Amino acid sequence: MARTIQSLERAAALLRLLAGGERRLGLSDIASAMGLAKATAHGLLRTLQQEGFVEQDERSGKYQLGAELLRLGNSYLDVHELRARALVWTDDLARASGESSYLGVLHQGGVLLVHHVFRPDDSRQVLEIGALQPLHCTALGKVLSAYDPVAHSELAELELTAVTDRTVTDRDALEKELLRVRDRGWASDLGETWEGVASIAAPVFDRRRMPVGAVAITGAVERMTVGGGTGESSGGAGPDGELSPRLIAAVRDCARSVSRDLGAGRF
Repeated sequence: MARTIQSLERAAALLRLLAGGERRLGLSDIASAMGLAKATAHGLLRTLQQEGFVEQDERSGKYQLGAELLRLGNSYLDVHELRARALVWTDDLARASGESSYLGVLHQGGVLLVHHVFRPDDSRQVLEIGALQPLHCTALGKVLSAYDPVAHSELAELELTAVTDRTVTDRDALEKELLRVRDRGWASDLGETWEGVASIAAPVFDRRRMPVGAVAITGAVERMTVGGGTGESSGGAGPDGELSPRLIAAVRDCARSVSRDLGAGRF
């Protein structure tokens, strides 16, 4: 078994102590409960206080959980609320489109997949929840970069590496594409991340009308596109035709439904 870091174990135990006991505890109480010397307990408290995880009451000198933990907890709950609201709609999207559907959020300069519904057929598929996708070449990443200022600023710091020969690596060209994404309300990836694979994504908004994630479908290019000049023009022309207007509409309808469930209202 890999060795653990004692100081981190102690910090975690201290936070659990503050969360599970009285609202505020003094240094002596904390040291006694954890079996630590006062100096050791004080060092842990001081470090956690500097990071915002612990606060000290000025009058009593006792310690309590800090606001930073609340912020992290709200972030956790926001992602899980988003996923919970999207479960039914992404299931419906996969059935309606016949393709795999995904829910992604911004995370560490990429797109974290927090939900994945398999393509509704008998093919062998791998669950991709927890995978991190690039911002610059995936449909999910482009949607987040187009609508979320934080994602856009993170994209500006990233190197635009070529994943396939269709990946856009020119920053000016990518910025123009992001403007098109905002204008039309959806993004596409035609072989830019995986050869022969296409994706369509649309943004999800919360009650504040802030972008909190995106939904997408992914499938083989030949299934996701129609012949050039067939049907309604989608603005997403690829080597094998244009992206299906029906699939684009399905993704956008799913994103709107999740957004409405999050309180975004009609749009």
